[in-house]
Amino acid sequence: MNDNQLYEMLGVSRTATDAEIKKQYRKLAKEFHPDKNPEAGDKFKEISAAYEILADPKKRDIYDKYGVKGLREGAGSSGCSPDDIFSHIFGGGLFSGGGSPFMRRTQRGEDTVHPLKVTLEDMYNGKTSKLQLCKNVICVTCKGKGSRTGAKAKCDMCRGTGVKVEYRQWGWGVDMAQRVQSCCPKCMGEGEMIKESDKCITCRGHKVCNQTKILEVHVDKGMREKQRIYFRGEGDQQPDCEAGDVVIILSQKKHERFQRRDDDLIMVHKITLTEALCGFQFAVKHLDGRDLIITHPPGQIIKPGDVKGVVGEGMPIYKNPFEKGNLYVKFSVTFPENHFQTENVLKELEAFLPPRPKVDIPIGDDVEEVDLQDCEDGLDSSSSGFNKGDHEASGRGSDSHLLQCAQQ
Repeated sequence: MNDNQLYEMLGVSRTATDAEIKKQYRKLAKEFHPDKNPEAGDKFKEISAAYEILADPKKRDIYDKYGVKGLREGAGSSGCSPDDIFSHIFGGGLFSGGGSPFMRRTQRGEDTVHPLKVTLEDMYNGKTSKLQLCKNVICVTCKGKGSRTGAKAKCDMCRGTGVKVEYRQWGWGVDMAQRVQSCCPKCMGEGEMIKESDKCITCRGHKVCNQTKILEVHVDKGMREKQRIYFRGEGDQQPDCEAGDVVIILSQKKHERFQRRDDDLIMVHKITLTEALCGFQFAVKHLDGRDLIITHPPGQIIKPGDVKGVVGEGMPIYKNPFEKGNLYVKFSVTFPENHFQTENVLKELEAFLPPRPKVDIPIGDDVEEVDLQDCEDGLDSSSSGFNKGDHEASGRGSDSHLLQCAQQ
């Protein structure tokens, strides 16, 4: 399994010391640095990658024992391939030369992301939606070459590399520069130019054509907001590049009655004071079209803000749709209007209600009887003005401007 390819790249023997390897790398790096030798970019890349491995005792030991295959498979404790080792330094694969022992990692195109608006009913019942997608596909006329004859000329700006290269110093100086790549603006990263007269008549040299495709998106029961549905390999195509995915992200529309919390449904229902005291029955149109008749017996009092639950009438569990969450109903109680009955009828009603709490009314010259009035500003008990701590901290005591009441 042993080989000498990396040592030969640096021009040293297998028995070379670390100092000898470092010295030889410095010499070769200066000779083949792209700033001095623009045509030797690939050679400089190979030399630097070889040094990166041989200068590391662990990686060198793996290479000495298992050769290139050992590095490629990540043998030993390093747990990573040489391509992973090198990619964080130069942003690409180890070597680009055809005679290199390492294969350039296959590039992958970007994913195409589409939002899909769905209703709560769609996620309850499941739905199949059709999505029209426009994407780039390899031109069938030129098979992705872009030209009729296949003839190509090297881009004179990037010298065929497809990238604009800059070097940033790191480590010990210029010979240990970090390579920063950006797309060549002239050939748009292709590294080659096609003569106008030789361009493919179908794609006009672009190598890809636009195609419209219909995707069937299956929204399964129980799916949730922002859940992703993947169509592998359905993204834009490019020559010598693996197509990315089409990613559908669910976006739920607001529902007029129900709110969702995980696998549960929540709704708000108003009842009258009579219903709160004496029981009630009402119908709810569920997300699958069924009418749920919800009954509450007399004598079980509903107070404002109470929450009651209906077991098993929430959302289906994703990938287990026969199991469901719960439906929760939060109640608000509507009280009758002022003077809804005569004073005599109210006295008769009081006889059926729990007795009033006993109140000790003080007597004396310092006692003054006052009446409650309706408040114009509509403050309620949740307002900060009714918080005892806030009220005392304000230093206003019982100032009359806290509540401005209408005089009757």
